[in-house]
Amino acid sequence: MSVEMLLALPVMLPLMGAALTLLLRHHARSQLAVSVTVLVAILAVSLLLAQQVAGAGTLVLQIGRWTPQLGIVLVADRLTVLMLVISSVVTLAVLVYSSAQTVHESAERTPVAIYHPTYLVLVAGVCNAFLAGDLFNLYVGFEVLLASSYVLLTLGGSASRIRAATTYVIVSLLSSVIFLAGIAAVYTAVGTVNLAELAVRLDTLPSGIRMTLELMLLVAFAIKAAIFPLSTWLPDSYPTAPAPVTAVFAGLLTKVGIYAIIRLETLLFPESVIQNLLLAAAGLSLLVGILGAVAQTDLKRVLSFTLVSHMGYMLFGIGMSTRLAMGTTIYYVAHHITVQSTLFLVAGLIEHRGGTTNLGRLGGMAKLSPVIAILFFIPAMNLSGIPPLSGFLGKVGLIEAGIRVDTIASWTLVAVSVIASLLTLYAIAKIWNRAFWQEPAEDFVAQLKPVPHVMTGATAALVGVSLLLTVFAGPLLRFADDAGTAVLERTPYVSAVLGDEAADALVYRIGDEGERIGDNGTDDGTGDAR
Repeated sequence: MSVEMLLALPVMLPLMGAALTLLLRHHARSQLAVSVTVLVAILAVSLLLAQQVAGAGTLVLQIGRWTPQLGIVLVADRLTVLMLVISSVVTLAVLVYSSAQTVHESAERTPVAIYHPTYLVLVAGVCNAFLAGDLFNLYVGFEVLLASSYVLLTLGGSASRIRAATTYVIVSLLSSVIFLAGIAAVYTAVGTVNLAELAVRLDTLPSGIRMTLELMLLVAFAIKAAIFPLSTWLPDSYPTAPAPVTAVFAGLLTKVGIYAIIRLETLLFPESVIQNLLLAAAGLSLLVGILGAVAQTDLKRVLSFTLVSHMGYMLFGIGMSTRLAMGTTIYYVAHHITVQSTLFLVAGLIEHRGGTTNLGRLGGMAKLSPVIAILFFIPAMNLSGIPPLSGFLGKVGLIEAGIRVDTIASWTLVAVSVIASLLTLYAIAKIWNRAFWQEPAEDFVAQLKPVPHVMTGATAALVGVSLLLTVFAGPLLRFADDAGTAVLERTPYVSAVLGDEAADALVYRIGDEGERIGDNGTDDGTGDAR
């Protein structure tokens, strides 16, 4: 098997695993064994792909040996493999966690047999979205993971989950319709949906048409990524789902939207005329999200609003589109997937232990459950950006990038990002004070239940992964910096898919870029890679 053939495995393995677990629907332990085996295999394949990409550069698989213009193309560069590795780790940990938790409210009313097949189909959709080499395959990846998420969100069939799922489905369908309309408009304008070809052809369109196409796709991706003001659906949808489901949704699904925005703003529409719009959306997401978190009294809703806020950090880096900003953004995406997923798993531990996530009813968890307190404290401090953790490194990198850009918009975002970080710390301190320090009520202590060791162990494993992002921050930041440089240059991607001749013919808008970045990808000191 050639190395390129490995690109199909992250999509094919979970689909085959889903079919097998569906056949084993009456054998829960066999379903779990198959699911864990499949996810471990995907993680191994992702690590192997990361090694190959680091050494040989971008890998391309043309399905059925069709040309890129006619067939399905799977592409893996440094950004892709990093997302595959992190998502594989998170989905594996969450699956192990869920194996010990009742992911439904009533075993009699819930079709438990569909959990594993649906979960694996969701993983296939996520991997397909990361590997997609054309807009339509990206759309298929989104639809596969969204269809699976509809099922996972309603596990248990309670009224609150059905209401939340209704909102989620309506918003998701709206974003999908906009995305599909955008694909149709792009194809009408340039006659292709292949990303590498689009990088060449879109540059030749009039600026008005380019901006229209960009805005259509951006709106679709911003809804999926929960960017303000298109994020109002998220805080009402995520808190009602089971903890493992919410962890995957919050940690991973929104980052698929961010991944799509990165491709949109670097490969398809470099030097975007709507850069200030991106920065404005980033600032509003940062402020509105964290102010919403401060006002909440339920742990899951606090975490949901902090999720909206921290999407702003990533959009901040994308909006600046310098080498430093893009590399730091990619590192921050990996950090946030891990930390946000971990915090929602801890929220599940708290709910299992105390029967609620309402901060007014919790108390004394530091004394009653010191292990849970530690598992919450580490990722919470990481999310707040306390040094020397990965959240601090990511935020400092984005702030430095904003200072180097040295515009009114970038300085404004620097100030807003610092304020949002301080308010995040305040929101975390409120959770800690109410849930862990305040004296618990007697009836609360009486209803405490033990937490399965498997759930605690899976959460501890993700906490360990988040700490590894700090311990190995040096090589990870270098890897992310190389990934950011590659996506900004565009030519490595186009060359790998279409060949060197197409890359040479790429209409690469130089402008003042030639003064900022050389052919070797080095920075002249301004920190700008465009």
